[in-house]
Amino acid sequence: MNATFSPQVAEQAVHWLIESQGDDFGQAQQRAFDRWLQANQEHQRAWAHILQVNQRLRGVSSPVVHATLQAPASPARRRAVKALLLVGVASATGLGLQQHNPLPGLMADYRSPLGQRRRMQLADGSVLQLNTRSAADARFDGQQRLVRLFEGELALQVASDARPLLLRTAEGALRLDSGRFNVRQFDGYSVVSVFEGVASAAGQSLLAGQQARFAGAWRSVAALDRNVGAWVDGMLVASQMRLADFLAELGRYRHGQLGCSQRVADLRISGSYPLDDSERILQMLEVALPVRVRRFTRYWVTVEPKMS
Repeated sequence: MNATFSPQVAEQAVHWLIESQGDDFGQAQQRAFDRWLQANQEHQRAWAHILQVNQRLRGVSSPVVHATLQAPASPARRRAVKALLLVGVASATGLGLQQHNPLPGLMADYRSPLGQRRRMQLADGSVLQLNTRSAADARFDGQQRLVRLFEGELALQVASDARPLLLRTAEGALRLDSGRFNVRQFDGYSVVSVFEGVASAAGQSLLAGQQARFAGAWRSVAALDRNVGAWVDGMLVASQMRLADFLAELGRYRHGQLGCSQRVADLRISGSYPLDDSERILQMLEVALPVRVRRFTRYWVTVEPKMS
């Protein structure tokens, strides 16, 4: 069948199904879910379909599926069940859920959960850092060094070595010289930022102080936005950023839905904000801008105009 709802709405439906099965799903969350479900018919179609997928999974004769569904409640079980549900939705509807499917990330060597960052030193002395909800592999042998970004965002300090280092994203492979790089995977392209060194692909080079989209070749080459790597230091840095875009970035580090009214979406915000305390950032918004933060539940937050 053809999908009649978007990948984003499919993931929202999966989120609500998993939340509704938790022991801490209370009346406030139930009301928030009801508002989401009644918001439009796309939500209703996605919810009806995810219930069907969930029922089918319980009828699958697979020990792996049964073990996952019957495992004790834990964050790992929630991630695994979410992966199964999204794979089931994608298989049944043909949705392009590669960017929203956490299954590759669950199998990766290195992972960072939502809202957390991780730093590790690789066998060659390179330093790999993962941003929120990211996953990567590293495979080194006598001929080459290969780092694969499955999802999310990484920062890589590449050590000098006779072997080339290849970084593979969903769009293809990049060759990175010794230096410092930031790479973020989006849907259909990745953004590469070069702080030091050179990144090469398709016979062209991206130099230190530059960033560009990568989709098999370099596109939209521009001057480096040095705020891109602020997450490594636990900061979200904004310079005259639209409030809607700022909240989208902040939402990468929080569970649930975070958004804003169209009436305040184009307000501008600047400053440096600590990522480990998103609630404090929301409080600061009410001081810096003519807005109020409305919390339906801890998982459903929206920013609206301040009432006069």
